[in-house]
Amino acid sequence: MARLSDIIEEFIKEMLQNNEEKELQIQRNELANYFSCAPSQINYVLTTRFTTDKGYYVESKRGGGGCIIIKHIQLNHNESLFQILNEEIGDSITFDKGVRIVNSLMESNMIEDNQAKLIKVAINDRTLYLALENRNKIRAEILKNMIYVSLL
Repeated sequence: MARLSDIIEEFIKEMLQNNEEKELQIQRNELANYFSCAPSQINYVLTTRFTTDKGYYVESKRGGGGCIIIKHIQLNHNESLFQILNEEIGDSITFDKGVRIVNSLMESNMIEDNQAKLIKVAINDRTLYLALENRNKIRAEILKNMIYVSLL
């Protein structure tokens, strides 16, 4: 028998497949009610099954009941680049290594100068000063997401 997380994942994937735009906007609470589970169960599925390295971009919107937007990233010609970046960045990365990756992408004309500057500001130690213990893990997630979105 399938676990609830598996069932929720398949349900969301089916909804995405049936959507021509490969983008889905859902209400977390409504989905939790549909599956008779806690909203945290929906969060768990989204954070573990719909990650950027699996080809998904998840955005949370606040206000008006809030919603979650899930986009399926069409990797096509950038698929191998995404895999390389995911391996290079990993689960944790230092600021210096992150900057080297960003500079390499800029020098290869894959991202613009302004994008590179924004990414560098987002991953620098001054921005992440409150996250002392998990700084490099948080930096890795920020870097992955910003690069993936920049390359779309």
